[in-house]
Amino acid sequence: MIVKLAFRNLMGAGLRTWLNVIVLSLAFVMIIWVKGMLEGMNNYARTAKIDSEVGGGQFWHRSYDPYDMLTYEESHGVPPPALSRLVERGEAAAVLLTPASIYPDGRLQSVVLKGIDPGQKIVNLPASFLAVETPGAIPGMIGNMMAHQTKLEIGDYVTARWRDVHGTFDATDIRIVQIMRTTQPTIDQGQIWVPLARLQEMMRAPGEASYLVLAKGAETIPEGIEGWIHRNPEYLLQEISDMIQMKSVSMNIIYSLLLLLGLLAIFDTQVLSIWRRRKEIGTFMALGMERGKVIRLFTFEGALHGIFALLVGAIYGIPVLAWTLRRGLSMPEITDNIGFAIPETLYPSYGGQLVIGTTILVFITVTIVSFLPATKIAKLKPTDALRGKQS
Repeated sequence: MIVKLAFRNLMGAGLRTWLNVIVLSLAFVMIIWVKGMLEGMNNYARTAKIDSEVGGGQFWHRSYDPYDMLTYEESHGVPPPALSRLVERGEAAAVLLTPASIYPDGRLQSVVLKGIDPGQKIVNLPASFLAVETPGAIPGMIGNMMAHQTKLEIGDYVTARWRDVHGTFDATDIRIVQIMRTTQPTIDQGQIWVPLARLQEMMRAPGEASYLVLAKGAETIPEGIEGWIHRNPEYLLQEISDMIQMKSVSMNIIYSLLLLLGLLAIFDTQVLSIWRRRKEIGTFMALGMERGKVIRLFTFEGALHGIFALLVGAIYGIPVLAWTLRRGLSMPEITDNIGFAIPETLYPSYGGQLVIGTTILVFITVTIVSFLPATKIAKLKPTDALRGKQS
């Protein structure tokens, strides 16, 4: 009987019921859509960083600090035999760094020269372009953000000045042979990639490296390497993990606001319904219906709003979410300037945990919000309710 009465009352409310259902369904769909986009962004950022920089972990020279450019001149050395063998077997890629200055269009700009083997297959960089011959210059590769900042294009020459291990300044021309399309600022901004052997020769540091990148899924990781520090992928991805956590906190505020909009409509509707239906409530009580059953009736009416919202949200939400999953969300203007790894087309990630968790959250909160005003019924006296008075 409670189910039939609740359904009849909701259908009898007409437009008011469907307005509440639509508002709540919008909150439900938006929470899944926004959270799916955020999860897709997080997955891409982690995957892109692993593919282009982290690999299966890194070995750092004991003096290397990626956040202190002043340490680059001293933070390099010849890898020990155990690490050198990994490089020879193609299980690791050596990278050498040194600070330098370039003069695009006569302007001074500080950069970092990064040397990498053109034949490496460890990180997802188009390093093979560095194998071309450039008479009278050194082949160099930059990212799209660096190209935008310096106005350099493929085929341009730029003068670079650096200091070798003996403290002697030297200079040469670098010919830009490739502009790589990347969303990783850590391998792009303020950096020029050159052949590892050429940079070692320029620095008078044969066989030296600043850090080594291990292949993904590397099974053999040398231990106890003196003078070199092993950094696992979790350590190298900590910065992204912290950023993801920070974004999740801010997005949870948005989720709460979206959900509160729908819950507020349900709460107001329940309060108004109880006030307008006092005679009906008194009649039920006078006929012997227990107060607990009357409370369950109004609570179930509110819960039906949540069920209807889930059904209505599924009608238009599933096609929208499926279309976004298939086509993605284009954001070409954001990609180059955000300073965070975001693709030109962002694809969301809608996991079963996200959909089921959001569904349960909406249903439980709607039920609780419906129950709170229904507790007022316990204070009603049947005789007052029949006369339309509020006890």
